[in-house]
Amino acid sequence: TDAIALVEEIGKGEPLITASCKEHIIHLVQRLQEKLAEKEDHKFHLFKVLRAHILPLTNVAFNKSGSRFITGSYDRTCKVWDTASGEELRTLEGHGNVVYAIAFNNPYGDKIATGSFDKTCKLWSTETGKCYHTFRGHSAEIVCLSFNLQSTLVATGSMDTTAKLWDIEKGEEVVTLSGHSAEIIALSFNTTGDRIITGSFDHTVTVWDVGTGRMLHTLTGHRGEISSAQFNWDCSLIVTGSMDKTCMLWNAMTGTHIATLTGHSDEILDVCFDYAGQRIATASADGSSRVYNAETKECIAKLEGHGGEISKVCFNPKGNRILTASSDKTARLWDAATGHCLQILEGHTDEIFSCAFNYKGNIIITGSKDNTCRIWH
Repeated sequence: TDAIALVEEIGKGEPLITASCKEHIIHLVQRLQEKLAEKEDHKFHLFKVLRAHILPLTNVAFNKSGSRFITGSYDRTCKVWDTASGEELRTLEGHGNVVYAIAFNNPYGDKIATGSFDKTCKLWSTETGKCYHTFRGHSAEIVCLSFNLQSTLVATGSMDTTAKLWDIEKGEEVVTLSGHSAEIIALSFNTTGDRIITGSFDHTVTVWDVGTGRMLHTLTGHRGEISSAQFNWDCSLIVTGSMDKTCMLWNAMTGTHIATLTGHSDEILDVCFDYAGQRIATASADGSSRVYNAETKECIAKLEGHGGEISKVCFNPKGNRILTASSDKTARLWDAATGHCLQILEGHTDEIFSCAFNYKGNIIITGSKDNTCRIWH
């Protein structure tokens, strides 16, 4: 694309782009083009094995830059790690049961939320490890949580069939989202922060208005429990994965069903968009992953090679690589366009249930049932 023409075009519909900043924006677009055009054949090598906790791990997550990551565990703690050295920075203690769901408030990364089987969610300072708030109100285990991108709210989803939104500053509940008839196991804010979706064992996904807590749409059509649900970046689409072996695409504004993405022969365990919202990746218990074009709904690649179910799939931020984590004890790196396997990350001695890229895409963490976390550079 001609960067100058593109910025002219954007400027017509965007009053914030004034003449004085046009040059800078052209420069940014050109830098983005250079970044996307870079040929990369980065091979990952094991940097460090962390025996993180005395009891099994539940989850791992990066901050945006990847300078820090966190691990949750059955030992009732969350630990904060320095990625560059592999050193443990601090342990967040205080929960009375399994710490199951964990997250940084990316892109800032100065706060951490932990959701526990003790029915509470805690908010912590990344730097000091101080607990700012304990959010109480759920009547069963918290199994998923998420910050909005604006970092003003944290949402928790629970086995009690409700989700709750909590005010980070005030430390109090804003609203309870009630309406599901079974456990909520997935939730996701859109990027603008005005909508949140919840996925449930009741086979539905609900779209809620964040400001009022009103139920806007119920996405019905799946014939099995929901495993995963996500908005694309521009908030126009929702993708849902289900135990019914299908993935569905929905119009986020109207709640209408757009397409059913088929092809898997077993449950879909995870699903995600790339950052641009142009591609969808699925992970299935049939041991394969698939990549679909969000526009045409066609399957553009089949990622085959794992010897067991794939529980996690994610794109690198650039969108040209896909990472999968499997019960076959390996993680695999794939070319998103061709579906070729570029690398197998081996060494774990039990199933890998979590994997993540840092923002630059040059560091990976994997978490396994073998009770270790591995950092790959």
